[in-house]
Amino acid sequence: MRTIGLPGLFALMIVESFGVPPLPSEVILPFAGVLLIEGAWGFSWLTVTLVALAGSLIGCVIAYEIGRYGGRAVIHRWGSRFYLNDRELHRAEEFFDRRGEITVFLSRMIPLARAYISYPAGAAEMDRTKFLAFSALGALPFILLMVYLGTILGQDYTSLTHYFTYLEVVIGAGIVILLLWLFLRIRARERVPPGAPAA
Repeated sequence: MRTIGLPGLFALMIVESFGVPPLPSEVILPFAGVLLIEGAWGFSWLTVTLVALAGSLIGCVIAYEIGRYGGRAVIHRWGSRFYLNDRELHRAEEFFDRRGEITVFLSRMIPLARAYISYPAGAAEMDRTKFLAFSALGALPFILLMVYLGTILGQDYTSLTHYFTYLEVVIGAGIVILLLWLFLRIRARERVPPGAPAA
């Protein structure tokens, strides 16, 4: 960002929202705040917010489309090895029909989760307009908060990474536990004999 300015912020936010390779927004955005208070050319609250939001939305749309067109193919080809089938995919679609908006909105404010929620939303074929709208609504306050923290902390902004590292470990552990619970629940359902009541 020091070298190429706002285009660098734009590119980093695309990659961050795409999630591959993982780049922490809690480092990118506060540093944009540092450049803002240093008076770097082109850096203002308006330009930083708009550029970061645009990059974030482009990245999440790319991930959404990969999930929409690639995720289903992966599930159809390899899903049986992980006890995933069309029925489970249908359940995911129903979930995103009912609660997709709030799920995407909240996930955009959570480190780690914000970079990967687009893939299941795409695989479940969540409505594109709703996905984009709630992604923007969730990403905007997160961007503003992170940039603001950068303006307050200045060059000490890297201290944020320690706190967010702990938070990401907790979130990652929670996701693993949830996936394990879903896996065991699906396996238990598969073992229920026809006609027997489901657990």
